[in-house]
Amino acid sequence: MHIDQWIESVPPIAVYALVGLIIGVESIGIPLPGEIALVTAALMAVKGTVDPWGVALCAIAGAVIGDSIGYAIGRKGGKPLFEKLGRKFPQHFGPDHLATAERSFHKWGMWAVFFGRFIALLRIFAGPLAGALRMPYWKFLTANVLGGVCWAGGTTLLVYKVGKVAEKWLGSFSWIGLVLAVVGGIGSALVLKRRAAAKHEAEPEPSVAEPVAD
Repeated sequence: MHIDQWIESVPPIAVYALVGLIIGVESIGIPLPGEIALVTAALMAVKGTVDPWGVALCAIAGAVIGDSIGYAIGRKGGKPLFEKLGRKFPQHFGPDHLATAERSFHKWGMWAVFFGRFIALLRIFAGPLAGALRMPYWKFLTANVLGGVCWAGGTTLLVYKVGKVAEKWLGSFSWIGLVLAVVGGIGSALVLKRRAAAKHEAEPEPSVAEPVAD
């Protein structure tokens, strides 16, 4: 069962906890499909199964708390932690991935944490790497909260609003189609009627034969 199917199968009250948990674990540094979980929950909110504000708040909390835990782990473990993870999970924590993430941190500083929330590769690195590179916690926390609010809240709001518009449009599509079909049918009937009348008027009247004298 895929993560989206799993989320849709649990009771609505559990969706909030699952979304926060999945995003939180991903933010710690464990690769999980947090974005898929968030979008799935937002689509469920479109259907009225869950509340969009509840989804957004749980997602923000999971992102901020998870990143903070990842920061603490990275600060304690340092770079040797990433080297160990790289040997065990090269597809996620390999030297190339680590080098790319480090370059981003050196280039953007604390904003790498903010932008990292929107980039799959940096999302699992942001917290632990910020801690390993000894970024001041207040800088990390500022970027962490801003990134969590913009990513989790923004994604939920965007998916919810777009979903509502699409749902409304699809819901009225059957009525629009019916009206168009009726108008089209009436229009076609009138056109055909006018063409038939014009053709009838253009045809010469049949002549009446005179009687033949005896």
